This record gives sequence, structure tokens and C-alpha cells, in this order.
Amino acid sequence: MALRFYNTLTQRIEEFTPAHDNVVRMYTCGPTVWNFAHIGNLRTFTFVDILRRWLHARGYQLDHVMNITDVDDRIIQQALAAGKSLDEFTEVYTAAFLEDSAALRLERPEHLVRATRHIQEMAAAIQKLSEKSYTYQSEGSIYFRIAKFPEYGKLSHADFSGIRAGARVDTDRYEKDNARDFALWKAPKEGEPSWDTVIGRGRPGWHIECSVMAMKYLGETLDIHAGGVDLTFPHHENEIAQSEALTGKPFSRFWLHCEHLILSGEVMSKSLGNFLTLRDLLGQGFHPEAVRFMLASVPYRKKLNFTMDSMRSAEQAVERLRNFKLRLDTEKFSEGVNESLLESTRQALSRFDEALDDDLNTAEALAAAFELVREANSAMDAGEFHAANTQPANEFLARFDTVFDVLRPTGKETGIGDAEIEALIAERNQARQSKNFARSDEIRGQLHGLGVILEDTKEGTRWKRR
Repeated sequence: MALRFYNTLTQRIEEFTPAHDNVVRMYTCGPTVWNFAHIGNLRTFTFVDILRRWLHARGYQLDHVMNITDVDDRIIQQALAAGKSLDEFTEVYTAAFLEDSAALRLERPEHLVRATRHIQEMAAAIQKLSEKSYTYQSEGSIYFRIAKFPEYGKLSHADFSGIRAGARVDTDRYEKDNARDFALWKAPKEGEPSWDTVIGRGRPGWHIECSVMAMKYLGETLDIHAGGVDLTFPHHENEIAQSEALTGKPFSRFWLHCEHLILSGEVMSKSLGNFLTLRDLLGQGFHPEAVRFMLASVPYRKKLNFTMDSMRSAEQAVERLRNFKLRLDTEKFSEGVNESLLESTRQALSRFDEALDDDLNTAEALAAAFELVREANSAMDAGEFHAANTQPANEFLARFDTVFDVLRPTGKETGIGDAEIEALIAERNQARQSKNFARSDEIRGQLHGLGVILEDTKEGTRWKRR
């Protein structure tokens, strides 16, 4: 089955292949580093990670750019209030974002680029737009004239034909459907950061940053541009206008947008103050793999309703998967094969692949996995799971985990490696055989303190990380 995505631009599910060679040229909007990323932000970044991993699984190479917005209106306001330089202020939240990404096992893009490192390229692009008469100046700032771009609105599918000529906005963010000429370049203000460039001293507007960085690293037409649904208008609409005005070519072939995470009936938002960070959830005892599972559990084009119950369910789901993997690796099964279960495993793999090919339907992919786990566990309990069923089941889990990546516990939780655990278990088994129960209990207690739980069965000792 062919890989298909819902394209916001055309409002259709479309078959996807890269335009050139086997390389997917993809740009995704990264964090604006004026605060810690909340789990609503992290839902979008997890969606991007699932997208990356499935493209890889389908045999494509990635050339992926993600920006770090380290200059915009809010960042400047917050940095000034904190009495810090722009770099000092943003470095704290950039480092925190990278830590969160690592904890959630988000793959690093091929290019992670900061806006402040590309100011001169932005100024050159604005100069070229001015030469093409797409801009005008007012009070030292330069604005994009959206009436000059007849296709404005084609991404958000809104009718902007009645826009008032000359109405402009200086703020980087404004209300939906309020189409106005937007600032490409902002006049310098006393005490605010600014740069000397070919178009004078000042700083870029938010929208030009992504266009310039995307085209610098990926060329004039991207295969995929992705981000949160809240960016569709005005940010992505403005990106299209300025980029296509510059090149005369389509800016991106596919546009993918991730829906909101909802908390207590409202969209999670820093400006509303109703947000949770990854640090908040880890502080309450949840594991990063469970957070990742929860964020990926609902297909990206559906709203995700966050509750603490959903987090507890995610913890249990991850534990169930790990326990199944533990049984596969430690239990002894009789020779032979259960043909019915072998066929179920093949069908689960096919269903898993088809679900992710179908616009990354993660809910259906997870359903395929848990249905197989249920059937296989039942077969194990009944003594009907045989040795030759082990490898296919493990191959399914490997395929599953190339995308969801939740099976291995976070290493620093225990501070002890698998080999060390196995060695201690072997020592404990020897102590029990020698009737040295004090040492046996001591080892069990030592492992328990390191977050490792032992289970003695007739097949031997099984272990899992808490």
C-alpha cells in the first residue's frame, strides 16, 4: 500500500513520494524559546518524530530542517524584563528543549538552525522582495504587500479578497482571518537587539525567518512542511506568500498540521497559563516513555484530550508491552510452531504498516500491536506458544519500536545496565542454591532499590525495570 498524507493545501489525502531521488526534503517549525516547551508543543514534535521514523522505515532518506526561533517580540520582551542578552535568555530554554527532546527520544533533525544565525540571509531576501515591488516601508519598517500576491489564503482556505489595502500589523502573531500586511523587517528600537544589514539596521519579523532558513538548506520547493495547526494562519500562509513571491515556484508540495492538545476543555497555551511541561509530569513519577506513548496514541489530525488518567493508562500500556517482550526473551517454549499465531503475527505486521501508511494512523497501529500481544499472551498461558513463534513476534516488536520507541527503559533511571542485572541475578540464583538466603535477599533488595523488580517463576527468574 502506498504512503498517503492529508495535505492541508489541497484538503485531500494524497499519495506521497519525494519530488527528487529518494530524499525527503522536510521543514518543521521548531520551538520559540521564551519559555519551557509544554506538552502541547511536545505533541507536535512527537508527531514530527513519528513522521520521520516512518519515512525512514519506508526506505526514504531525510534532509530535515527544524528552526529554533530565538528572536521575536515575546523573546525580546522577556529578555529585557530579565535583564539578559538575547543569547543568554534563549540559551536556557534552547537547552531545556533539547533535554526534553532527548528524554522523549525525538530524533535530531539533520539541520537544527537558529534564526539569529541567519539574519544577513533574511535581509538579502527582503531586499530581493523589495526589488520585485512586494514591499513598502513605513517608519523604518518593511512590510509585505499581500494584495500583490493573489493566491494569499490558499493554505488556510479563507477568502481574503476584501482585504483593506495598506492595513498592516507589527506584531508577529494576530487573530485568525485578520489578513494584514505583515512586517518583514522591523525598525530598531532603543535598548532592543538589532543588526546592521544591506537593508539597514533592524531585526527580522518572525515569518521571514522560516522561509529563508528552509530554502537555504532545502532548495526552493520542499517535499513536506509540517507544524502545529495553530501555525496554518498567519505564519504558514505568510511563509507561502513571501517564498513564492521570491521564487515563482511552489514553496512546499505537502503541508501537514498537528491538532491541539486539550487540557480541561481548553487548548494548552503558555499565554493562558494552562500548561504542563515534561518536567511537571516526570516530577509526578511518570516516565518519559509513557509521555511519548500518550502523545503518539491519538492520530495527529485529531485533538488529544489530556488527563492524568490518560497518563496512567499510558504507563500501563508501556508496561504491558515490556512484560510481553520479557516473556519472549526469558520463558522457555516447547519446540514447534503455532501456525494460527504465526498467521496472526503476519496480519498484525501488515495491519501495523497499513495503518501508518494511512496518514500515520497511530491509534490503528497500536491496536494491531495490542491485539497481537493479547493473543500471544493467551497462547503462552495455555502452553500453545512455541519456540518458532518467538522470532516472528520479536520481529514485530522491533518494527513497532522503530516508530514508537518505548520498549527500552530510560537508562539513567536505574544507573545499572542489563549485563550487571543479569550478573546479580546469576549470583542470587547461586546463593539460593547454596541456601544463603541472606545474600539472596540482599541482592533482591539491591536491585529493587535500583528500580529492578524480580519475579521467580518455574522457568527461572524474570526481571523488569520499574
